[in-house]
Order: sequence, then structure tokens, then C-alpha cells
Amino acid sequence: MAQVNFGNTLVVANPAAHSGKNANAAREVEELLASTGMTAAIGRHLTAGPGDATSLAAHSTDVDTIVAVGGDGLIHEVANGLVALPRDKRPVLAVIPMGSGNDFARTLGLRRNDAKGALEQLRQGRRKTIDLGRVSTDAGTSVHFVQTLSFGLDAAIALDTTRRRAGGSLQRGSGLFVSSGLHIMATAHKGYPCTMTLGESPPRELRELILAVQNGPTYGGGFRVCPHARPDDGLLDICFNVRRPPTPALLCLFGLARLGRHTASRAIESQQLTQLELDFAERQPPCQIDGEWLGGRHFSIEVEPGALDVIFP
Repeated sequence: MAQVNFGNTLVVANPAAHSGKNANAAREVEELLASTGMTAAIGRHLTAGPGDATSLAAHSTDVDTIVAVGGDGLIHEVANGLVALPRDKRPVLAVIPMGSGNDFARTLGLRRNDAKGALEQLRQGRRKTIDLGRVSTDAGTSVHFVQTLSFGLDAAIALDTTRRRAGGSLQRGSGLFVSSGLHIMATAHKGYPCTMTLGESPPRELRELILAVQNGPTYGGGFRVCPHARPDDGLLDICFNVRRPPTPALLCLFGLARLGRHTASRAIESQQLTQLELDFAERQPPCQIDGEWLGGRHFSIEVEPGALDVIFP
């Protein structure tokens, strides 16, 4: 198989992420790219703070490929910058997964926290077009998601893992997600009243403990919440509870979700969709988008087919 040529390439990393390791990883990736002849020209940018990668990507009209060296948060920022460009001006996205959850990397099939190994996969890779999700809120926010958008307990857990990582927790991946899950579920189990409208279907009144909208199958460092989700099928997958199980049963579902087996429960419903409206009139729910907090009570969600070109291994 012919080696992929990245053309004019920009390597982007958050130097504060992954316990400060990603600045060195970005340097390693830049050196490896230069030595393999995969690029026409190459540069490196270390982000200065939140939103920097989005702004950078949105102005990268002279770049053919952006290589994001980091986790799902950095990929989220870069992707939102890329979609701000006209479709025919968007650079291709390549990912070197150096994070804690790395769920988008799992979707792509990339080696995680192994910069050299992931880059070797990409050398023999192929360019594919993927969908993105997009959500607009009553708070005036409109943002895309690459992998996941979730509400309720699962969002509270995801946000707690983000907080604990930032605080220096030594736990990583699914172990951290499980630890946060046990803590959150012990204190928050009443659910969030929600009116849900799927496409043209009649509205449904629910009390949501778990509601996840996925572009890829996993979140939380490998939990297969929507095991059949694919980023290139023109659809989003949704998983939500239709009844409120007691705490022991909820803990059991939480464990089954590690392998995607929770979907067989009568308490859980899964569907595929192109459009969704959620209204949490009573109170604002915990909400995370690719691991980052998102505020609001009303959410309009849709798929944006073929939004981004990505290098797959």
C-alpha cells in the first residue's frame, strides 16, 4: 500500500495535557513526519489555552493536514475549527491519540498513547469522510461533536472524570470512569424530567438518568454505550433509559455497558436518528460534549453528514 502524503502539515498539541507529556509527543511526531517524507512542509503549534486550537484550525486555509496530538478534548476543538471553513477548504484531520479516554481514537482503530505506533498506522492509512453531530442550545451555543453528547448521570460522571484528571488523579481510562460512576450514582439517582422529540415522532415525556447521543460507539474510555454507532453512516445513535431502575440494577447496567450489553435491558432503549429535540424544562441537566461541559435546557441535535475528512489506519 502506498504511503499517505500529508502535504503541508501542522502538528497541534496542548502542552498542559496528559501530565505535560504532549509537548514532547508533538515534537516527536514532527521529527518522525519530517524523517519519513510524508509531508511537503511541517510546522508545530502548542496551544495557549481553551479555544486556541479551534481558532487555529479555523484559519488554516494554507494547510493540507492538521495532526492533533492529544485526547478527545483537543480533537473536539480542532474539528470545530475545521468546520468553520468552507467544505472545499478544510484540511484533513489526522489524530495521534495521547489522552486519557481516547474514545475517538478507538473509533478510528488507532494505537493509543503510542505516538510512533499511531503514526506508523497512519503512514499506511486512507482518507475517509465522517459525519459530525451538531447541537444548538437555548443558551445561544451551537457546536459540533466528534464522538459523544450525553446528559444526566453519564454526563455527570464524564465531567467528574475531567475534573479529577485536571486535579492530578492517577487513575486513567475506564478505571477512572468506574470510580467516578460509583461516586455519582451513590448521590444522584432521581433523574431529569425531559421532553424528547425524535424527528417527526410525537414527543415523549421521560425522566432521564442516562441519555447519550453518539457518533462513535464508546465514551468514558471504552464504554460501548452505543455499540453499533458508526461515524460514516449519516446517522447518530441514541441510548436512554425508559424506566428508572433501582440503584443495584443501575450499577449492573453500568457494568454491562463496558461491553455494550446494557442495550438488552428492558430499561434501556436504543435508536438511530438524524434529528432530535430535548427539553429539560424543570432543571438544567449535567451535559458533556466530547468530555467538555455544555450548558442549557433546550437542545436541538442533528447529524451533519460527510462533514470532515479524516485519516484512518
